[in-house]
Amino acid sequence: MSIFDRFRLDGKTMFITGGSRGLGREMALAIADAGADVILTGRDQPSLEKTAEDIRKLGRKASTMVVDIGNPQECEAACHTAWNDYGPIDILINNVGGRRINVPTEDFPLEDWQKIMDLNLTSTFLCTKVIGGYMLKRGKGGRIINIASISGMVGNRGIGGRSYETSKGAVINFTRAVGADWAPHGITVNAICPGGFMTEPNQRWSRDNPEVISTFKELIPMGDFGQPEDLGPLAVYLASDASRYMTGAMLVIDGGYTCL
Repeated sequence: MSIFDRFRLDGKTMFITGGSRGLGREMALAIADAGADVILTGRDQPSLEKTAEDIRKLGRKASTMVVDIGNPQECEAACHTAWNDYGPIDILINNVGGRRINVPTEDFPLEDWQKIMDLNLTSTFLCTKVIGGYMLKRGKGGRIINIASISGMVGNRGIGGRSYETSKGAVINFTRAVGADWAPHGITVNAICPGGFMTEPNQRWSRDNPEVISTFKELIPMGDFGQPEDLGPLAVYLASDASRYMTGAMLVIDGGYTCL
């Protein structure tokens, strides 16, 4: 067997939240390229169909679900539907998330705080609970990949919306705890912690807060932001047999930002 065979995902099915754009799209394409069929969720049907069509061009099946994963009721229902209609599911990527709000802590409305918690943390919990629960019952192992952030490890400068740092820090510890719980069942749970990547939301942040973005960039030892496609190979590794002995781990991909 070639070492590259351990990265193959033939015969596998993946469910990814927020899979139509940015980091989610690139991870979905990479995992499809490695052989897996993909179930994509998102809020925008045209972008979902565009990504699904690109996956089909790779020779894999692609299914789409229009759902607001930040809504707990919609999220939980979508997970059950995905397993029942397209499963069994071997790989789960909890990718949906975002800051969205730049408000100082002392002015932060409770309602907005809860929305970001639901988007970043509750969605990760519910997808893991439902789809991971099905994996446990099935008894054939599985791979769960949570997209956290270096913001769950460090405090960012000059920016509000601390619900983001808080929720991503919680995702990191949730990953560790569930990774330990489910290791005996052959289900690995790991997290990717990206640094600065120029996705569409961050491009908007760059236009609205240019001084914050320029300061961030100056502190990256590699001198530039990451590109969404940089996450694809890492996602394939964590989804495949190549990472069989890794669980509860945080893999940082940030151009060296957190080295400082």
